[in-house]
Amino acid sequence: MIDKKIIGLTLPPFSATAEAGQLRFFAKAIGETNPVYFDESAARDAGHPTLPLPPTFLFSLELERPASHGTWREQAGIQLPRVLHGEQSFTYHRMAYAGDTLHFASKIVDVYDKKNGALSFVVMESRVTNQRAEHVADVRKSLVHRNG
Repeated sequence: MIDKKIIGLTLPPFSATAEAGQLRFFAKAIGETNPVYFDESAARDAGHPTLPLPPTFLFSLELERPASHGTWREQAGIQLPRVLHGEQSFTYHRMAYAGDTLHFASKIVDVYDKKNGALSFVVMESRVTNQRAEHVADVRKSLVHRNG
């Protein structure tokens, strides 16, 4: 089982820049067809300064968290081969665009068990701000750990 002492743990903050090529690739991968996600002229014509982030792109950007930030997992008893992505939700406060540097401040907010301890759930919340310290989004995700 996962050590519940990690509840309240603040992870080291990190930043990642949303690259236009990544945005186009992601939009294509999810089957997006709206040209504002591929064509900068179409994005400007729609009132955007450049390509906007597709709605769920923050998930993949958060995967760029440096590997050195994973030591909390080992301390909690999390074994990566036993992890599944549980769920993800996004609350947006403003748009983010290609070229923005997004800052992630993350915290473990809950750990709970199901199926008589066979599964542990770790819930993390991240506050995302841009290079101007504007609040872009709140991301909440849970990972599921299959216990031995």
